[in-house]
Amino acid sequence: MTLSLCMIVKDEAANLSRCLQSVVGVVDDMIIVDTGSTDNTVAIAQSFQAQVHTYDWGNDFAAARNYALQYVQSDWVLVLDADEVLLGTIIPQLHAVIQQPDLLAVTLLRQEIGAKQSPYSLLSRLFRNHPQIRFARPYHELIDDSVVALQALETHWQIGSIAGVAIEHFGYNGDAIASQNKPQRACTIMAAALAQDPDDAYLCSKLGALYVEMDQMQKGLGLLQHGLQLQPIEASILYELHYHLGLAYTRCGQGQLALQHYQQAVQQELPDLLKLGAYNNWANVLKQSGQLEEACLKYRQVIAIQPKMAIGDYNLGLTLRAVGDLPGAIAAYQQAIQKQPDYADAYQNLGVAFLKQGNLPASRQAFETAIMLHRQQHNLAEAERLQQGIVDIGFPAGSS
Repeated sequence: MTLSLCMIVKDEAANLSRCLQSVVGVVDDMIIVDTGSTDNTVAIAQSFQAQVHTYDWGNDFAAARNYALQYVQSDWVLVLDADEVLLGTIIPQLHAVIQQPDLLAVTLLRQEIGAKQSPYSLLSRLFRNHPQIRFARPYHELIDDSVVALQALETHWQIGSIAGVAIEHFGYNGDAIASQNKPQRACTIMAAALAQDPDDAYLCSKLGALYVEMDQMQKGLGLLQHGLQLQPIEASILYELHYHLGLAYTRCGQGQLALQHYQQAVQQELPDLLKLGAYNNWANVLKQSGQLEEACLKYRQVIAIQPKMAIGDYNLGLTLRAVGDLPGAIAAYQQAIQKQPDYADAYQNLGVAFLKQGNLPASRQAFETAIMLHRQQHNLAEAERLQQGIVDIGFPAGSS
């Protein structure tokens, strides 16, 4: 079976080489549609021997992706964005799964690098080159509707999956989001689409979540609640509606309502890894409301679901310190640092815990490492605040 990479891009010179390098030797060809780049994007694509086509952008991601699909000649299609990479660890599985004769599409697990909320998502990004498989919706575009419709007509088709993270997504860099004006662009496109189809629960979840992120709470709550009233049957949509309602009510200071929605979110029939954000936020609400023992249990559940992620250990450390368990807090911070060696906040709170324990040399060392990391990460205000803080508590000003 042959496999094509199929992409749409615009002004992605900073990311494209990394993405294309990740599929060299994996795909048989690369089809890239440029929607109006003014940087070096096209030249980079051509340097990888990609077929490059142009498309006049019309505020519709699905239309652009479907335009790109017409150039695919291979048996299977892999869709990536320029700020994503395919992980080499799953390539043997990928090659094996596309040999299965009754598979129509394969869901891939994507890790959201740098995301402050849900760190994983499940996407239909690998699918058979079938003329009836096409993207729908102008933003947060998916092939899922066409796959379901095709399965209803040709019942032998199955949906497959690949174990483990297949794609890493780097699009949550704050500078990149701001420079491309992504929130406002997304809002404009989705609002227009929802005006055409106001009973699309998926669009309600996505646009409602965006309004919450933009601090337009009334709009966000209204759309998310409307999405629930539509009673979608898809577990993934129900999860997102409850999850983002939990976020919204947390921001509004209504912790009890937030807990109810996080509890509803984690009850959906999805892998626990995809519900990690809801479990972690549930624990955060418990901590904020003073239910510290319950919060510790929930943070331990987060760690059990994804042992490699440092945030669970860090939050557990904060909570253990709040209940007075300094040795437990220190061990938790150290676990977070072991998993993420550049975790400045973990070093900073480790310094606090050592200070409370009376271990001044270890405290100073942790604080100095935190200051160094804050500076490396361009968090200069926090570095200076912490530098002054350790002088104020009696440590002499050092070279850090």
